[in-house]
Amino acid sequence: MEFLRQSRRRSLLSEVIYIALNVLVAIGIFAVVYFVGSPYAAFGIVLLSKWRVLAVRPQYWGANVLANLVDLIVGLSFVVLLSAAAGQVILQIVFTVLYIAWLLLLKPQSKRVYVIWQAAIGLFLGTTALLQVSYDWWASIVVIAMWLIGYSTARHALGAYREPHTQLLSLVWGLVIAELGWIAHHWTLGYQLPIAENVMIAQMSLIIIFIGFLAERTYASYHKHEKVVFADIVLPLLLTVSSVVLLLTLFGGGQTI
Repeated sequence: MEFLRQSRRRSLLSEVIYIALNVLVAIGIFAVVYFVGSPYAAFGIVLLSKWRVLAVRPQYWGANVLANLVDLIVGLSFVVLLSAAAGQVILQIVFTVLYIAWLLLLKPQSKRVYVIWQAAIGLFLGTTALLQVSYDWWASIVVIAMWLIGYSTARHALGAYREPHTQLLSLVWGLVIAELGWIAHHWTLGYQLPIAENVMIAQMSLIIIFIGFLAERTYASYHKHEKVVFADIVLPLLLTVSSVVLLLTLFGGGQTI
């Protein structure tokens, strides 16, 4: 019994330390961006927070990096959005609270529905942050970065289904996102947040997330029935098509990023 009590105390202590460290990381990133005014040190904090990825034998580094790519994308995107919201302290605090919620509530979850949400958030935030800052980058860099975001988020989502062809499907999805990224680099519209003039939501990011939703629902139908059942995807299809059409027509008057 004494052993069980000690185990519970250690478990509780570990949980408290885990929560405290994650909160401190988020607050530290906010503080660096707020007081220093440069995102580069904050990027360093995000990278250093992933030290456990390399705290294993070198042969496991590759697998660990792939497994943590979505979390890394979300963290780097958080820094970009914080920097874009400079001067809007309330919005920066909101972003910080949301990042803490990601670290403590969503990221540790392993059920399929939560894993899909993790991938979706990584896809949306990653593309949004990239298109926010890459307007004057070389097109090749943007395409490669978009491919990496697409590949890593697809791999993350397919892992929840234990898909045997995860690598191939992830490469294909990465190619799709890279092509959309090439289009976005040459013609990107953004929607300004009402409370922050410098934070823009790229139109292409919204289009990508709707297409990703349709792709996931189509794959889920195939995984369940070993074929795509039209009744399973008709509503996601209608939602995606109507949303994309609205974005390109009625809401096509956003600002050029």
